[in-house]
Amino acid sequence: MDRSWLRSGAVGLLASVLLPPLGLLLIWTRPGIRLAVRVLASVALAVLGVAYLYLFFGLRMEVDGSGVRPILSFHQPERHYAAIEEDRAAPRIVPAAAPLSPAADRELAAPAAEAAWPAFRGRGQLGVYESPIQTAWPAKGLPRLWKQPVGGGYSSFAVAGGKAFTIEQRRSQEVVAAYDLKTGRELWKNAWDGLFQESMGGDGPRTTPTWDQGRLYALGALGEFRCLDAETGKLLWTTNILEENGAENLTWAMSASPLIVQDKVIVLPGGQGRSVVAYDKKTGKTVWAVLTDKQAYTTPIEVTLAGQRQILVVSATRAMGLTPDKGELLWSYPWRTEYDVNSAQPIVTGPDRFFISAGYGHGAALVRIVRKGAGFSAETVWQNTRMKNKFASSVLYQGHIYGLDEAILASINAETGALNWKGGRYGYGQLVLAGGYLIVLSEAGELVLVKATPERHTELARFPAIEGKTWNHPAVAGGLLLVRNTEEMACFRIAP
Repeated sequence: MDRSWLRSGAVGLLASVLLPPLGLLLIWTRPGIRLAVRVLASVALAVLGVAYLYLFFGLRMEVDGSGVRPILSFHQPERHYAAIEEDRAAPRIVPAAAPLSPAADRELAAPAAEAAWPAFRGRGQLGVYESPIQTAWPAKGLPRLWKQPVGGGYSSFAVAGGKAFTIEQRRSQEVVAAYDLKTGRELWKNAWDGLFQESMGGDGPRTTPTWDQGRLYALGALGEFRCLDAETGKLLWTTNILEENGAENLTWAMSASPLIVQDKVIVLPGGQGRSVVAYDKKTGKTVWAVLTDKQAYTTPIEVTLAGQRQILVVSATRAMGLTPDKGELLWSYPWRTEYDVNSAQPIVTGPDRFFISAGYGHGAALVRIVRKGAGFSAETVWQNTRMKNKFASSVLYQGHIYGLDEAILASINAETGALNWKGGRYGYGQLVLAGGYLIVLSEAGELVLVKATPERHTELARFPAIEGKTWNHPAVAGGLLLVRNTEEMACFRIAP
């Protein structure tokens, strides 16, 4: 009996299982196989091929900032963490960089108390860099000082005293790390056990460290809150703001960065009667705790509105003003979005006005704070859907607001809310204002230079900076531009 057909069939089956693309070729080129069998076998081999890519090559399907469009990527955590450990252990050999401008060098050498970028989105959480920048970018992109792997998460950088500080996920630990700004060399790290995992938003910490008077305040995704010596990384005090205040974590974890107000540091755990908490910044002892709001993902800011110094907080359902000394409620303004997601930073646009925006189709509003006798009230000046900041915050320049309306860059008149223009698809990235220009870090990791003008959308330059989905906010200090995502971090010279 001739069993050659059996042997050849068995070989074909084995080849198909081991190498699905070869199996597909055999299925569709071998004669005598019915169409229905070809189709079913092709589906099975395609599923098998995807399984192999997932198991052996780290294929993952993420979503972009819309939560709808899939992004295919290859991520192998073990290899990634090993690359970080190898990079940090290796001697750092950095080619000599061209000197910065005298102004940028003075900025880097200035006393740390004058740090240009001490917290999330810089001073006042405004996303503004005050010094001049280079606007004629080379075709290949800005000069790069260094690029290296980084742990996971969506933290940005605080920069002070020639160091860049960020929070990363490394294996099952959250890590606060300090890097030499000019070389990228890791100077110290402070780590603790903690791993927040979420399939849609991604794993790891979300907040950015806050620097103040030689101390660093870092909040992890699971509520671990630490005060560290910024020079050495030594632990000065610690607490867990969720456990201490009886609060539950948010769907996408603790994301509001700490705010320093005089002798206090403000955080947003969201607990019953302890939604907003002020700690003594030197001792970690509770100074006051107020409200019962479910919190959101927006960092509190210190502002002056209607002549009153106050803390502007955006919770899951409203914006509100609190007194810095006791946390007393001055006013509130309803602001509730789908899924209780408020992520973008509000912007003060005048002595008594602030701009607020949210995604999920919600839109934006200009709110006026009015003093009425001994109290205050909040009134709507305008509200529309011309600017929908999902988790990228806008910036203000010369009476106009620039930001990502979902995934498209747009400009609106701050006083009227009228649309100036809309153009430039950068995905769900982030942006910074510098010297009348917008530095956009796209969701794909590109750096883009756009002129900040209400006339039209004018893109001047673009180049790939880092690879992978990029939701982290850039930072600029001392003529250097820092970018990162969940895989890579890099530093570019942007001084003129």
